[in-house]
Amino acid sequence: MRNFAAVYIKEMRSYFVSPVAYVIAGVFLFLSGYLFRNILMQFNLWCLQFGQRAQMGMGGMPALNLNEMVVTQFFAVMDFIWLLVIPMLTMRLFAEEKKSGTIELLMTSPLRTIEVMLGKFFACFSLYGIIVSLTLIYFLILEVYGSPDWGPIFSGYLGYLFLGATFIAVGILASALTENQIVAVLLTFGMLLLFWLIDWSANFAGPTAAKILQYLSFIDHLEDFQRGVIDTKDVVFYLSFTFFCLFLTTRVIESRRWRR
Repeated sequence: MRNFAAVYIKEMRSYFVSPVAYVIAGVFLFLSGYLFRNILMQFNLWCLQFGQRAQMGMGGMPALNLNEMVVTQFFAVMDFIWLLVIPMLTMRLFAEEKKSGTIELLMTSPLRTIEVMLGKFFACFSLYGIIVSLTLIYFLILEVYGSPDWGPIFSGYLGYLFLGATFIAVGILASALTENQIVAVLLTFGMLLLFWLIDWSANFAGPTAAKILQYLSFIDHLEDFQRGVIDTKDVVFYLSFTFFCLFLTTRVIESRRWRR
């Protein structure tokens, strides 16, 4: 436990001593805030149009739902932003160690591979959690001017914790496969994008293959969380995928020790 804590603290310090954490958090919050503001302004425009048509005795306007038209759309936007941001959070975790040569010290130290890997994983996940939690201010603002249903909001954030853990596990695996951080970013983005779009292929596959492809979709499992439904099959999927990627990462790092 002490070895894990040492790696965790080292990684957290490396994030906040350098400008990495601040730049990534700043860019993410700027983009998410800008998009949240636009989604909210669009909803406000629909409300005005609905009111004007109601005064004129005209129909044809859909029922306005704050959660569906603002909260769900904002969560959908966050999906895509994290697809771009998480590769930058994970790219250095092992690739930098390899390039600088400090991976050799880790391999010859009394630290176990799993302690190193978990320390890096939870440090990155902690930073991810901090950044995600900062977006709660948007919904606090929404609460001042409206009455959103907080059930789907909280379940949506829970889903993002599971999604983030999966994304980070994929990123750590990619970082362990190379010593070039740019290559690590591209590998991570490519793998995440593949599992983002994999359910598209289900439209052109047989019944059995279609079910498998849909099950492997990262985003398909997030939809229930965004609707306020916490399904154990979605939780099991994210946890299983995360553990599998972390297991592969451990094997990749261990293989380096065996080659020495």
